[in-house]
Amino acid sequence: MADGDRVDPDRWRALFDELMGRIAGRFGRVEPRRRARAFVLGLIAGLPRKNCWTIAEHAGDVTPDGMQHLLERACWDANAVRDDVRGYVTGQLADPQAVLVVDETGDVKKGTATAGVQRQYTGTAGRVENAQVAVYLTYAGQGGHALIDRRLYLPRSWAGDAARRAAAGIPGDIEFATKPALAAQMIGAALDAGVPAAWVAGDEVYGADPGLRSGLRDRQIGYVLAVAKDHHVTTAAGRLRADAIARRLPRASWQRLSAGHGLKGHRYYDWAWVAIEPGALGRHWLLIRRSRRTGELAWYRCWSPRHVPLATFVRVAGRRWTTEENFQAGKGLAGLDEHQVRTWTAWHRWVTLAMLALAFLTIAAAAEDKLHPAAAGLIPLTRSEIAFLFASLITTPGHGDWHRLRWSAWRRRHQYRARECHYQRQAERSP
Repeated sequence: MADGDRVDPDRWRALFDELMGRIAGRFGRVEPRRRARAFVLGLIAGLPRKNCWTIAEHAGDVTPDGMQHLLERACWDANAVRDDVRGYVTGQLADPQAVLVVDETGDVKKGTATAGVQRQYTGTAGRVENAQVAVYLTYAGQGGHALIDRRLYLPRSWAGDAARRAAAGIPGDIEFATKPALAAQMIGAALDAGVPAAWVAGDEVYGADPGLRSGLRDRQIGYVLAVAKDHHVTTAAGRLRADAIARRLPRASWQRLSAGHGLKGHRYYDWAWVAIEPGALGRHWLLIRRSRRTGELAWYRCWSPRHVPLATFVRVAGRRWTTEENFQAGKGLAGLDEHQVRTWTAWHRWVTLAMLALAFLTIAAAAEDKLHPAAAGLIPLTRSEIAFLFASLITTPGHGDWHRLRWSAWRRRHQYRARECHYQRQAERSP
């Protein structure tokens, strides 16, 4: 058997144990420490649905009470575990030219009681929906990428509503902050912690914010931030819209470059760049991307403390897509979006443990690619494949039929009580 064909699940077991050992000190008691381990295993297990019920059943518990206690009331600090995840990912994937990618994602929700929920635009649905939105930070290095931080967006309608805040357990020191401000908090925390990175990338929400751009320049961190076509910049010819600049470019201005590898090969586009903000410190550019198939344009504000070639800005722009890959993997493999919790604390705990599960899969895939490159005719082991094998070979529970039948009875009993309560409330409201 060729080295690239050799799969050793024991390596993954040791890697998982190492990661869980890294966060063990964040739990003051052995019970929540063990339950957190079982919870993360449940997140990776490939369950059809991931919630406290299914994870508790997978772990062998007789009710979901223990898992719910872990998320709501147990004594442990989700932010401290988040710091451990950030240190683990950036230590394993350390790259001095890494890109910190900021982006938000939303989860469609019912009702109005869940922390941060209101009608707002979410890219997940592509429209305004009743949703909960959070901003995430991705670390994208040469060897891989994973989520390393998160901030739940608290809309103004929540920030000033003391009753809703109290019901959802939102701490008193949490105030309204824009999404770019939340991104700046996470980037600042990462850089203050010594995370090796040279660039920041983000979409139009972040590129349009002058405060975020100014803060990055103060820290001497380069950026490639998308902007809208009607974004104005100052050029040697005066202040112009981004799309007006693109229309003036001669044909010779465009260069064909790859923005990185995708599932179907290189992502080739035509690119052009124009110097902007004359006289300002550093090197300011407007970067323009053109689809070779449709001609569709995209614009980016770029800055670097010193001159870099066009290919560098293109590489950083291409890394922005890694956050979409992490959202997809986090939701598909680690239950990032399947939290059925209402409070501030429970949301942060669920999402942090999901990020930890994704970090494990990311580092396992990176280690396999480095130590045992895929043989001819095989792609490298992906996070998805490792999750499937890990669940199949390591975390498959050995519980008997009696355990499943008992859980079936528990679910039916719980659903019966919920139905009766609903009928009772409905009768009380009826005339």
